[in-house]
Amino acid sequence: MKPFEYSTEIAPGGHWSVRLRKGTRMQITDTAGNANLGMLFYNPENLLERYNAPDTLKCQHTFKLTRGHCLYSDMGRIFASIVEDSLGWHETVCGNLRAQQTAERYGVRNYQHDRNDWHQNGHDAFLVELAKYGLGEADMAANINWFSRVATNEAGKLLLVDGHSTPGSQVTLRFEMDTLVLLHACPHPLSEAALYPRKPVHISLGVSPPVADDDACLNHCEENRRGFRNTMLYHLGR
Repeated sequence: MKPFEYSTEIAPGGHWSVRLRKGTRMQITDTAGNANLGMLFYNPENLLERYNAPDTLKCQHTFKLTRGHCLYSDMGRIFASIVEDSLGWHETVCGNLRAQQTAERYGVRNYQHDRNDWHQNGHDAFLVELAKYGLGEADMAANINWFSRVATNEAGKLLLVDGHSTPGSQVTLRFEMDTLVLLHACPHPLSEAALYPRKPVHISLGVSPPVADDDACLNHCEENRRGFRNTMLYHLGR
């Protein structure tokens, strides 16, 4: 496999967006442990097509995301496949922390006064990136929270599992279609940390080998086979 050709780090509370070509692989690494990386996908050729969390979970008969799972659009196509995962559990149901929640938990800090020590939230971080492409709050879908695991208590309340991700935990995605990727390294909305979590995430990009007949994502379930066929049809003749 070819080495990664580009790398960058998303600083704690930072955000980024990038257009990736079909056949790109992205490796994300929790460098310090206990990170949270919010992520959204859009079709750069048709921004109305975006990541669909309910369909992603429903068609693969799962609540968590891990190796072998595909990440679906609302058109039944596959944005990306999870080809490697050292952690085994990532969630896509809890959404983002918002400004008011952030201020209540960690106090008010703004960039003008506190610079890189300010308290950014995932909702506003995504809005900043969405605005770069003419999108807004109405275009925000339910996002993935990489490195985060949730569980229910006896009352049925969702809780974030503290310490789930250890330093060096990694996930590798293979992009099956051209994709606009939005991401942030802001705290998980269910975090109960006493201080604002400052956890960086490392990003590496390179070229992925083609999908083989024995591919774990392709063969995970029949629904994924249909998803790959739908995606192939979308690219037919290009």
